[in-house]
Amino acid sequence: MKIAFIGTGIMGKPMAINLQKAGHDIVLTDHFNPPPVELVEAGALVCHSPAEATRLADAIILMVPNTPQVEDVLFGENGVEAGLNESGAAGKLVIDMSSISPIATKAIAARVNESGAQYLDAPVSGGEVGAINASLSIMVGGEQSAFDKARPLFEVMGKNITLVGENGAGQTCKVANQIIVALNIEAVSEALVFASKAGADPARVRQALLGGFANSKILEVHGERMVEGTFDPGFKITLHQKDLDLALSGAKELDVALPNTANAQELFEDCAAMGGQNWDHSALIKAIEKRSGHSIRD
Repeated sequence: MKIAFIGTGIMGKPMAINLQKAGHDIVLTDHFNPPPVELVEAGALVCHSPAEATRLADAIILMVPNTPQVEDVLFGENGVEAGLNESGAAGKLVIDMSSISPIATKAIAARVNESGAQYLDAPVSGGEVGAINASLSIMVGGEQSAFDKARPLFEVMGKNITLVGENGAGQTCKVANQIIVALNIEAVSEALVFASKAGADPARVRQALLGGFANSKILEVHGERMVEGTFDPGFKITLHQKDLDLALSGAKELDVALPNTANAQELFEDCAAMGGQNWDHSALIKAIEKRSGHSIRD
């Protein structure tokens, strides 16, 4: 396929590189992220608007930070919608792999589907490492026929690929994922701070726990970040705050209690107050450390 890939940041860039390596022609835009040199040198075309990229593409993939950016790329001036109207939408796929509001997604999907294109919401989990290694979990909402058409693309970027339900279900699944990830990060943070302040070596505690029932990907990957103090962003705190905002606002609308999610959001807010909006979300441990008056790395 010829793929317009819009949003080549921490996650989007390696995802686009993997698609290009698999033989797909990549079309980029220069209005959101500067086109990555690696993709351009390998033959990617560069357009000046989403509309221009859409006219050239069979599939349009978005990987941008939040709901307003998705709406702007799709429906703003010289957006994807304009390109669909100009080139003919029939047969084209629009795939949003960002993490945005499930409620907004349903309205966005309806508008795109009415154009004659097929819309999938397909947010991912796995962070920068998963994007680089093409091992992302991909949670998809949309029609089976669109999913079947897009599946070869998903298989280049991920391993666990699931059609969850209709449009919006993929984003709902991603919000649930982010609740679990945040609470796991909080649990590992609390455990390591507790162990360290009690006099145990947190690195050895983590190693011991890796072999038991407490083992998890969070303990394996983020636990190591916590012990080493390496918080360069694979997934920024500010983005996880955005996802938990979606969870908490959705919970309010559904009358669902999410007390621990709210607590995790408070800890992320503590980190942001320390200037850590762009730290990796594993740096939540810094909020626990501050409240405890103890750093596991001292």
